[in-house]
Amino acid sequence: MSEVEGLLRELAPQVLGVIVRRYEQFDLAEDAVQEALLDAAVQWPEQGLPGNPRAWLITVAARRLIDQVRSEHARRSREESVAVSVPADEFTAAAPGEERPGDHDDTLTLLFLCCHPSLSQASQLALTLRAVGGLTTAQIASAFLVPEATMAQRISRAKQRVKATGVPFRLPPEGEREERLRVVLHVLYLIFNEGYTATSGPQLLRAELTGEAIRLARAVRRLLPGDGEVAGLLALMLLTEARRPARTGPGGELVPLAEQDRSLWDHGLIEEGVKLVSTALSTSALGPYQLQAAIAAVHDEAPSAEETDWPQILALYGVLSGLDDNPVVKLNHAVAVAMVRGPRAGLDLLDRLAADERMAGHHRPAAVRAHLLEMAGDVAAAVEAYREAARRATSLPEQRYLESRASRLS
Repeated sequence: MSEVEGLLRELAPQVLGVIVRRYEQFDLAEDAVQEALLDAAVQWPEQGLPGNPRAWLITVAARRLIDQVRSEHARRSREESVAVSVPADEFTAAAPGEERPGDHDDTLTLLFLCCHPSLSQASQLALTLRAVGGLTTAQIASAFLVPEATMAQRISRAKQRVKATGVPFRLPPEGEREERLRVVLHVLYLIFNEGYTATSGPQLLRAELTGEAIRLARAVRRLLPGDGEVAGLLALMLLTEARRPARTGPGGELVPLAEQDRSLWDHGLIEEGVKLVSTALSTSALGPYQLQAAIAAVHDEAPSAEETDWPQILALYGVLSGLDDNPVVKLNHAVAVAMVRGPRAGLDLLDRLAADERMAGHHRPAAVRAHLLEMAGDVAAAVEAYREAARRATSLPEQRYLESRASRLS
């Protein structure tokens, strides 16, 4: 990523936040800011950075928004209402280093807007990556393996939905803020997971999505430095991302955690993640992301797979299961039980999850069952379970890995 592209990614949500707050027209503001970002991407590499890049983008975006209103032949009253709300100096960039009152960072407010409960999860993901992440429609479409036109329609519908709700551009009321923050963190978590284990397609990893999720989590952490779950989510991302260099082989094949070359792990990210989660656990109310990060830290700090402190992981999963009724957590809990108490104990726990409709048709339960059956020495049943998991998997690297495990045991 070039210096200009990195700067534009950083400034995009700040500028959009200012424009939405001032004009309260999210759909028009988002289009205007995208045009301003495009202008900057073309002009700045050739002409050099302006004295105040943020003010430059705000000025250009504000002008683009007014141009949009006029070009659409809006009624005079609508145009006048926008014009009246604009101070006379609005179209003049601030001097370098100068910020006008009220030009604070609106990134968190923008995230709350993009993750509004009225939007579907798919729309929340797309709108967050577009409006807050600064990714183009083409980049988002490529990441989620859908046609660009399809993603453009999804984003357009999301913007229209936000407009139709009439939600004011401000932080949610105190009583709603914690619940809405959980939605924001969940959306960032989903973005990261899609990058770390793609749900479909030929590649297991999409570094552009894990990188974007970490960048956005860092931004939220700067805005809410005392929130333990924000710190926990960022720590979880860092500790997981640290293993990425060893997670695939030369041909892009999946390498399971127990077989990874730990010398390839990013120990700088591990150190940062461990420090974050340790501080959060000692200073904040306990939450699911902190516990998941603590589990990841135990894995990352083990010198080898054989030296992993599974009893500690099992204890952490026991606490996590009480806080988070998540079937994936329960699957991982079953693995931890198997590692401490034996595979049959893990399989017994897995049997209790069979009726959970949230995992119906998913490949993970079959894959975990296959692994535990292999540990138990039931080779024929393990082969059958691996093949069932491979049939259900939609990611080609995961399919190939599961098929290879079945073939190796056959």
